[in-house]
Amino acid sequence: MRAKAKYAVIYRHREQYPVSVMCRFFSVSRSGYYGFVKRMNRPEKDAALAETIRQQQDKCFHTYGYRRMWQWLKGSKGIYHNPKTILRVMKKYGLLAEIRRHRKWQQMGRQLHKYQNLLNRDFHAEAPNRKWVTDISYIQTKQGTLYLSMIRDLYDNSIVAYKTAAQQTVNLVLDTVRQAVRREKKKVAAELRLHSDQGFQYTSQAYFNLIQQYGITPSMSRRGNPYDNAMAENFFSILKTECIYRCKPATFSQANDMIGRYIHFYNHERIQSKTGVPPLTLRHSC
Repeated sequence: MRAKAKYAVIYRHREQYPVSVMCRFFSVSRSGYYGFVKRMNRPEKDAALAETIRQQQDKCFHTYGYRRMWQWLKGSKGIYHNPKTILRVMKKYGLLAEIRRHRKWQQMGRQLHKYQNLLNRDFHAEAPNRKWVTDISYIQTKQGTLYLSMIRDLYDNSIVAYKTAAQQTVNLVLDTVRQAVRREKKKVAAELRLHSDQGFQYTSQAYFNLIQQYGITPSMSRRGNPYDNAMAENFFSILKTECIYRCKPATFSQANDMIGRYIHFYNHERIQSKTGVPPLTLRHSC
């Protein structure tokens, strides 16, 4: 038994037995015991920092790792510590984020239109609305599967538009594109490229007609190369790990509410490790 544990036992029984007798029994010094008692009433030196971190973890759905938390403390609170100190405190107080899970890639349906891979894994964009990526993911609930379609801008990684539906249809994708163009119609670049995988929605005639109508240039991942659309996959991985897997929605309504709240948090508040600011902060500054 460690000395600290022995001191705790002595403290609990201090009214029943003499302290000096218990110290001899446990082979510890009385000065060590009284030092332990004195420290009990003194807050640990990192308790205040831990409480600040805990409050932010509650606000950000317990999704910040120590690097992102270090950036938030420095940028928002003016608290400067070594990143390893932040890691130590988060470990000590059980404030670490969850480990991200990986999503398997699969292709469904037949192809009508196929496009070149113009993005070619170049995930950097010089300005907003130059490069968008899109995909559909599956949100499991007790009520069934909810399908989430979204469009992400590679300039700042913000979610430009998203739609959900109880069925995986072409209209789900078309409505997402329409929402994105409607929101960004005054800012969309003439050379906008919209990259997708080879899902049947993106190879459909209706999708071809819509992007032709909007003057959007389509780009498509190569068959069997999920990394070609890694930035879309990346967002779904973040969403599921930091929100869906941790709360497990029971109904479509609950899932929709969770997705909406998380995407707002992601766009407006969640600090990105590379930039140190939320996505829309970067977008509004350009």
